[in-house]
Amino acid sequence: MKRIIWKTAAVAAVAALALTACSSGDSGDSEPTASSTGPDTSPVTLNFTWWGNDDRAARYNEALALFEEKYPYITVQTSFAAFPDYWTARSTEAAGRALPDVMQFDLSYLREFNQNGQLLDLQEWVDNGTIDLSGFDETLTKAGVLEDKMIGIPTSTNTFAMFQNPNVIEQTGATFPDEAEYTWEDYNEFIADVSGAGETTADGYALYGAVDYTGTFWFFIQWLLQKGITPFEDDGTFGFDEGDVTEFLDLTADLRADKAVFPVDRNVSLAPKGGFTVNETASEMSWDNFLAGYVADSGTPNLAMAQIPSIEPGEKALFFKPSMLLSSGANTEYPEQAATLINFLLTDPEVGKIFGTSKGVPADADQRAAVDTTEGSVDAQVIAYEEKVAEQVTESTPIPVKGFGTIEAKWRTLAEELAYGTLSVDEFAEQWFAEAELSTQ
Repeated sequence: MKRIIWKTAAVAAVAALALTACSSGDSGDSEPTASSTGPDTSPVTLNFTWWGNDDRAARYNEALALFEEKYPYITVQTSFAAFPDYWTARSTEAAGRALPDVMQFDLSYLREFNQNGQLLDLQEWVDNGTIDLSGFDETLTKAGVLEDKMIGIPTSTNTFAMFQNPNVIEQTGATFPDEAEYTWEDYNEFIADVSGAGETTADGYALYGAVDYTGTFWFFIQWLLQKGITPFEDDGTFGFDEGDVTEFLDLTADLRADKAVFPVDRNVSLAPKGGFTVNETASEMSWDNFLAGYVADSGTPNLAMAQIPSIEPGEKALFFKPSMLLSSGANTEYPEQAATLINFLLTDPEVGKIFGTSKGVPADADQRAAVDTTEGSVDAQVIAYEEKVAEQVTESTPIPVKGFGTIEAKWRTLAEELAYGTLSVDEFAEQWFAEAELSTQ
């Protein structure tokens, strides 16, 4: 299977991650080291956790059942949560040096957890063959390297897509604009058309064009790239100011005023699902690997993907983001067994079949080759989408600043207040920058 991720733009994007490092405090604890006497088969129990929905949980449970068959001396205890709750729990565990043995990790949080030596350096387990990265492109594995430590290994890659619910669009009589050329203004008109149609679900809930996309920080980053602005400088400072924040928030000011975006109170009540996954909105922008989860949660098999809108017609300024990574807590008592589990989840072909592209396009060659690409399948759609937008991937992956997780969460909280009408866009920008100055120091 030919993978577009290794095109020049994507290679440069991931390689750029390896060029940035941050200062790191010494925890004073020595990390576990690889054994030279062969694998330890004494019975152990590992804690493994991830964020995601029930669909992802079912896939993990299926994969872990295979793992325990192959390694009967390792028992895996599991847990998962919605994304915001997940990081609250990890922060609490990190404070007590009690992180799980293995966990899903996100690029946005690597810097802050690395600073206090909270994550295990996996390089030793790569060097001794416990973790096999021969099927990975070297530039991609560098995405999880900070301070010369391999503290995370990417499982997959993804980029932004606009998801559509054809059933809602047809019911409301709206027409989605030309995906190759449409602008944010064109998308706003589509949202208004769907929301203004006055149609409802069978349960009586009103149909809307979309949630307010300005409430997601990553979409702001994508918009900045379309403006030609580098979101984060090499020295860890921002490349944008309060004026950029208010300009972005003002994109949907009229939609908010006209109550043409999905109601915030309804959205909060549906969490961790949302308007799109309960078939009450016509569209939603997100990472392309969300298709499998969206289909599973919504029960709507004919969901479609289109390109995202742009400031200038046709100039998308997309980037490939290393999807979730796998990491291990430096406090683990079983580093060898943790590395064994990580290797299995990263490289076993059967795991590739189980997950497909639900976590992004697999990073390992054998897992990519194992993905079912039957015409019309979810996995085939995701791979076809990335192939279609490959020429639009022109930007390097933005390197998150220290404290990114905190400022991303703050953006989300302020967006809810903005939606409720309890603060203005100027107050949003002022409060967000105040939080950002503290979080990134």
